[in-house]
Amino acid sequence: MSKLSAFFINPMLNKEIKLRFRSFKSFLGLFFYLAVLGAAALGFIYIETGFGMDFFRAEDSRILFIVLSMGQLGLILFMTPGLTAGIISSEREKQTLNILLTTEQSSLSVILSKLISSLAFLILMVFASLPLYSIVFLYGGVSPNLVFITFGIYLVTMLAVGSLGIMLSTLLRKTMTATITTYGITAVVVLGIVFLFLLFQEVMFGYIPGQQSPTETPLPYLLMMLNPPAVLVSVLEPGFEQEFLRNSSIKLPLTTGFVITYLSVSVITLAVSIKKLRPSMKKGRKKA
Repeated sequence: MSKLSAFFINPMLNKEIKLRFRSFKSFLGLFFYLAVLGAAALGFIYIETGFGMDFFRAEDSRILFIVLSMGQLGLILFMTPGLTAGIISSEREKQTLNILLTTEQSSLSVILSKLISSLAFLILMVFASLPLYSIVFLYGGVSPNLVFITFGIYLVTMLAVGSLGIMLSTLLRKTMTATITTYGITAVVVLGIVFLFLLFQEVMFGYIPGQQSPTETPLPYLLMMLNPPAVLVSVLEPGFEQEFLRNSSIKLPLTTGFVITYLSVSVITLAVSIKKLRPSMKKGRKKA
């Protein structure tokens, strides 16, 4: 049996997936999520058509797509830390981590199994909303390529935030501490970076939208490249990215920098988690 097939049928991953998907609460939550999202989409159409007396235009369909996309991204940023920040520390608190580490599962298998099982339900929720996007395609205004790019941003964001949560769960002993720290870092990335960007533009350049900055600098680009909502807006509204790149010394698209940076963060945080999962065992081997 190859290592790849052994990973995908390992008991750790199978157990975690069954625990996540055999709960009635999980599917009840999925039902209510899709019901609320569908009601919001239909309500938006009803309001935009003047309570059934007007036409729903392609421009309105694009606005609906933007609303759904930003809502989905907000769900990802809110739920991912809660799903991943306690998966290792909770095992430590229940005193089952040592038993888990005595099995034949490698540290890589344990970490990746925990990550996949934690993000699987969130991925299901996101992809289960795809039929709702058929409403957008029905009225036009949005290309399938835009939908694929949007969902790609979702997956990269999930992976990076989830990997960060696992790393903090491995390094910090308490689940509450790891969860709060993960949510804090996520809030800084989402809200703090926007504040720093606006402050930097105002203090350094006296920035006025539509005007060329007196000095081109890469700092605003590096700040907004780390902000998933800003990257998503740059995809949904190309004019925003063109205006932004005009005042930056870096001409690389925000999505490219975002994907490279977030994938690098995912690899680094997962490597730290794998290395720190068995620190005491490595010390024992060195002494021996």
